[in-house]
Amino acid sequence: MYELKAQMYFAAAHHLLNYDGACENQHGHNWLVEVYVKGDKLDKSNILVDYKVLKNEMKSVLDFLDHKDLNELPYFKGISPSSEMISKFIYDKMKEKISIISKVSVWETPTSCATYFEE
Repeated sequence: MYELKAQMYFAAAHHLLNYDGACENQHGHNWLVEVYVKGDKLDKSNILVDYKVLKNEMKSVLDFLDHKDLNELPYFKGISPSSEMISKFIYDKMKEKISIISKVSVWETPTSCATYFEE
């Protein structure tokens, strides 16, 4: 089995709903996103997925989020755009384009990360 990971950043603002604390106020992060693909079949060049393809798809998803107020995006309307929900959003969008996406991790700080995957 092979697993690849690509990383990319985006910057965005958000505030948490139904939360008692500082994060209920509007604030922003420079989010680090890690997208993983997993599989056992390599192509004729002996690669699982071309990093160029993986990063282009990541860029298109993250461009949708970049420099936005996440609370204002239709997907997050009325829900708390937590790191958990952001990782699921990115996973779902990436899975539409690359079927072997295995998980997505979203870091809001260098020490705090949420990961979404399906079993």
